[in-house]
Amino acid sequence: MCYGPGLIAARLRYINQHSLSDLTEIFAPWIDLPETFGPPGRRRLFCPLSRTFWLFLSEVLSADRSCRGTVRKALAWLALKTSKTASPNTAAYCKARARLIQKEIDTVRHQTARRIQDLYAGRYLWYGRQVKIIDGTGLSMPDTPANQAAWPISNRTKPGCGFPVMRVVALFSLAAGLILDVAKGTLKNDERSLARSLWHRLEPGDVLLADRGFCSYADFYYLCQQGVDCVMRNHHRRTKGLSVLRKISKGDRLIAWHKTSSRPKWLTLLKWQAMPGTFNLREISFRVGVPGFRTKAITVVTTLLDHKAYPEQAFIDLYRRRWMAELFLRDIKTTMGMDILRCKSPEMIHKEISMYLIAYNLIRALMLEAANRHGVSPYRLSFKGTIATLRQWAPVITAARMEDNRQEALIEILLAYLARDLLPYRPNRLEPRARKRRPKNYQLLTKPRAVFKEIKHRNRYKKRLS
Repeated sequence: MCYGPGLIAARLRYINQHSLSDLTEIFAPWIDLPETFGPPGRRRLFCPLSRTFWLFLSEVLSADRSCRGTVRKALAWLALKTSKTASPNTAAYCKARARLIQKEIDTVRHQTARRIQDLYAGRYLWYGRQVKIIDGTGLSMPDTPANQAAWPISNRTKPGCGFPVMRVVALFSLAAGLILDVAKGTLKNDERSLARSLWHRLEPGDVLLADRGFCSYADFYYLCQQGVDCVMRNHHRRTKGLSVLRKISKGDRLIAWHKTSSRPKWLTLLKWQAMPGTFNLREISFRVGVPGFRTKAITVVTTLLDHKAYPEQAFIDLYRRRWMAELFLRDIKTTMGMDILRCKSPEMIHKEISMYLIAYNLIRALMLEAANRHGVSPYRLSFKGTIATLRQWAPVITAARMEDNRQEALIEILLAYLARDLLPYRPNRLEPRARKRRPKNYQLLTKPRAVFKEIKHRNRYKKRLS
């Protein structure tokens, strides 16, 4: 992460002239916005659209994530830098966000992820290999007719009581914790089908780590044809269609998967017939003896057949790190707030997700830089603590540019503080999926609002005996 003179310094000067955000000093080295970013338009408060981009990025990283708060912050910086005032109405900002081009935002997202990946991922390898994790989740959004049409509500939900849900499959870098790409769909799209649309983001020599929901004969075969090795948990019902070739140890053996007669729907008959009848894999079985862990027996299958180059314990340790995908999703959904999106149209929903992904990767880049400079593990740094620290330091670093150009020194101090904010080392700590704080005893909305009847004095309400 370089803050010296040259191209980055010139880029900073250009961005600072057009920015009303307090994030440009910290994140500009990772973001490469062209001067012609966005469609041409009249000179307004939120034009050029590079200014709107930085405000949108500031919005998804703020505590309340509201358009009103973003506009208020922009007006404060406008008054400080130019002594001018403007209307506090959010309409102009919302229209400017709508003028952002999705393709250009995605280009910035891919370039940012690639730049961070190339710089840091090579420092944290597994047996000299890049490991990428794939996992799925769901996102909720406002219940508008446009969102319902794009992402229909589940059939099990009563009319007027649910919210549109988007199914998302994300591809992570295990080394850097970056989100390399996402595939989006409806509840009718299964995660395995969405995952196949991310295969182009895998490179020859990569190792794909996933749970049993992504493990199948055809997927293993075509990933191997692409030069990608797989480490996935085997499905507990896959007991037929395999034969043991050789036992390496008690829980380690070479097996052969046999192609069944049932063809996957996503494969044509010609491609299915062209696949070989057997596929050799390595199967590793082990038990988890940690109290509180949900699974006691796990079977992992992999295309890495050399037991000398890749010992059995390596796969046990690697599959346990698959849980990092759950933690990465928790960081972006719960900590950053992407779990419940706010935009009311499908076009803006896609832009909002892209901005969240850019912001998440920038936070990861800041953590990786702090860990690299101060010799600590990036997995020990607090993601939530990094965001909280950034929110307090960003205005100070930006204001320092107007005084005596102390941004570089302040950024160094910021990275030092981030490196000191270490999570406690608590291996095998019991983390039950349970809530300690009880929710208030409000009724559940089980009918549309127009016909729902609220119980008065709910604290005194008792169900009658039948």
